[in-house]
Amino acid sequence: MLAKRIIPCLDVAGGRVVKGVHFEGLRDAGDPVELASLYEEQGADEIVFLDIVASVEERDTLVELVRRTSERVFVPFTVGGGIRTAEDMGRVLAAGADKVSINTRALREPELINTTAQAFGSQCVVVAVDAKRTDTGWQVFSHGGRVPTSRDAIEWMREVVDRGAGELLVTSIDADGTKRGYDVALLRAISSWAPVPLIASGGAGGLEDFRQALEEGGADAALAASLFHYGTFTVADVKRYLRENAVHVRPVHE
Repeated sequence: MLAKRIIPCLDVAGGRVVKGVHFEGLRDAGDPVELASLYEEQGADEIVFLDIVASVEERDTLVELVRRTSERVFVPFTVGGGIRTAEDMGRVLAAGADKVSINTRALREPELINTTAQAFGSQCVVVAVDAKRTDTGWQVFSHGGRVPTSRDAIEWMREVVDRGAGELLVTSIDADGTKRGYDVALLRAISSWAPVPLIASGGAGGLEDFRQALEEGGADAALAASLFHYGTFTVADVKRYLRENAVHVRPVHE
């Protein structure tokens, strides 16, 4: 049985890690290089680095920051934000990322998923989906959760998997930053059919939230930001709780 993964997320704006509620009201949470190194020491299985304003500002990901971070971190490392072409993805991978996450550009140009999966392999292509609950399901938002689209989230995820995405990073906009728990219903609606790994994002506030996302929601990994950044729990705390509750995770060496 594959171990469930715990993944700290570094949302970066202006070269600093930030965190807000519902993608708004951003506050400084520290230096990304130092935080990434700290989380690796705590037992993080992976790190996700998202330049959350790159798509809004129409600029490239901070490749130099990616390079500096990758020099200090030796667990798998995913980078996203402002990826517009296969060449952009190639530069980020060359800077040290193991995987690249695309979101807004994939919605505009779905063929980018096919192109990058063919060029670098599906294992390098993570499609991030920001989903908000509606009366009938979930709707996809773009530009860091700021702009609504007409796409149904589940239908969009089926399409991106068909196009070659190797992993889904799904954030509940309703739950993001609230610390009230992941959207388990959304996760279950995806994990019931998805043939690729699912990363749950948005809403972690307590240790039990992780267990619910991984066990009841069927996610393969759980991503969190604020509760790690502000010291509520460490990655090791989360893993100890999960092991105590019969969830298979990699051990923490302390």
